[in-house]
Order: sequence, then structure tokens, then C-alpha cells
Amino acid sequence: MKILITGGAGNIGASLARLLVQDPENYVVIVDNFTTGSYEKLPDQTNKNWRFIKADVNNFEDISSIVVSGSFDYIFHYAAIVGVQRTLMNPKLVLNDIDGIKNILDLAKNTGVKRVLFSSSSEVYGEPVEIPQREATTPLNSRLPYAIVKNVGEAFCRSYQQEFGLDYTVFRLFNTYGPLQSEDFVITKFIKQAIQNNDLTIYGDGLQTRTFCFIEDNLEATISSIKNNIWVNDVVNIGSDIEMAIIDLAKVVLDVTKSKSKIVHLSALKEGDMSRRKPEISKMMNVLGRDLTKIEDGIRLTAEFIQKKK
Repeated sequence: MKILITGGAGNIGASLARLLVQDPENYVVIVDNFTTGSYEKLPDQTNKNWRFIKADVNNFEDISSIVVSGSFDYIFHYAAIVGVQRTLMNPKLVLNDIDGIKNILDLAKNTGVKRVLFSSSSEVYGEPVEIPQREATTPLNSRLPYAIVKNVGEAFCRSYQQEFGLDYTVFRLFNTYGPLQSEDFVITKFIKQAIQNNDLTIYGDGLQTRTFCFIEDNLEATISSIKNNIWVNDVVNIGSDIEMAIIDLAKVVLDVTKSKSKIVHLSALKEGDMSRRKPEISKMMNVLGRDLTKIEDGIRLTAEFIQKKK
């Protein structure tokens, strides 16, 4: 299979690329502009079945020649500005990602791509109106620019399928962590602070809840989508359904890393820090057919990787 991954130097995109290139039947082209991704996350050079091209998906001239000449079977469109603080501080930059979505869909429909797999986000649910959050029935409550862009991206996917017959899969990704995650996300931030015996900093009282999905669980599910030809023209929650308060997460990190760090509370964020998040994940679990990675095990593996980098 020939596969294009946009945003392929970020946490999930690079992890996806590293796993896909292990199959010699795959040829993977990775595109990233390094706004938030980094070269060191790309696959090992011992694998020859991949290529990296620095390009901006939001610029049609940058991406068009890559897609037109690539003859791709599948495109994983994962390129986006990410991170709560970063997206809040750069709303116009976030809105530019709509151009990238349109560019990928326009090029895909004209080049024989079988399916576009779009990374949406749990953020489209906004402040929850029901728990658990279900793909088909939970109303979307998108207000911030990042969430609105993801919501618009989903609408574009549906529209291109209806009008042009371009198949899609929308992954609503909930918090996903792992060794390649940048250190400005909560788990990797906590781990780094704990390893260095610095204070673990929490916004507000820490009672806001999230669910945390280890990267291996995410990848097994998302790759199954093309491997088993499932979830065609469908929306799927990808994440864990085990809800955890941020303050409890900090305590688990301290326990796993055996750190002497203290937990310190900062002022709550003015916006962007939803009170709860918990997906309904029966579609994902039916594919995995196993339990999700325990949070303690995922944190341990991530901490070991971070310590080796030091």
C-alpha cells in the first residue's frame, strides 16, 4: 500500500509512520512543516520504504505535486496546530488548517485515493452535554477555533463523499500519549517534571477529568481501519473510557516515577479546559478485542523513553 501521512513528524503521525514502515508491503510518504513536529520522531533510516518531504499542507502548491505524483491508496490527514495553549494563542493560525483539509480532499478525489482518514478531536464535543460522548448521538458543542476547524473538517469529509464519492473515516481522537509526545502535553509534562524533581503544575483545582489512551492502542485501532476495510464513511471515537481527574493523574505519575516532587496549583485557564471528557468506545473495543493499556504501564513506558533521551 502507498500511504501519505500529513503531520507525520508529530506524536501520533510519527508513531503511525514508524509502525506502518515495519511492513515491507507499505510505502509511506511523510509530510510535515515542523511547526510542532520534529525530525527526530521520524522512522529509523534502516527502513527504506519511506520518504520525508518538508511541506505545508495548507499551501496548495506545496502539497499538490506530492499527492498528484504519489498514487496513494490512503491518506492519513493528521496535520494540524495542536496543544491547548498554542491553539488559544494562535486562533488565526488554527483557522488556516481549513485550507489544508480542503487541499487534501480536492487532491484525493482527483488522484484515485481510496480513502482519507481524518484526525478530528474530542474537542468537537466541547463542554459535555452528556457522558459518555457518543459518535452518532451526542450533540457537538464546538466553540473554540481548534474545535470548530475539526468540526468543519468532518463536514467537508461528509460533503466530498456525498458529492464526489470520496470515502473517508473520521477519528475523534481523545487524549493520546506516548514516548513521542511533546513535553507541553499533560502526561509528558508531568513525567518530565517528576523525573527532574520539579513541582508538578496543575491548572485550577485539578478535578477536571480526561481519559488517556496509550499510543499503541490508538495505532492498533486506526491501522485496523485500512487493514480490515472497516469504518468506511464513519466516525469513530479513539481513546480510553477510563475517566481520571488531573490531580489523580499527577499522583499516578509521582508513584510510577518514585518522584519527590510536589503538586502545585496554578490559576485555572480562562477557556479551553473542559470539565469532563469521556468517550463511548464500543467500536474501537470491538476491533481491539483486548483490554486497553493500563495508565500505569503506559506512563512507565513513556517515562523510560524520556529518561533514555536525557
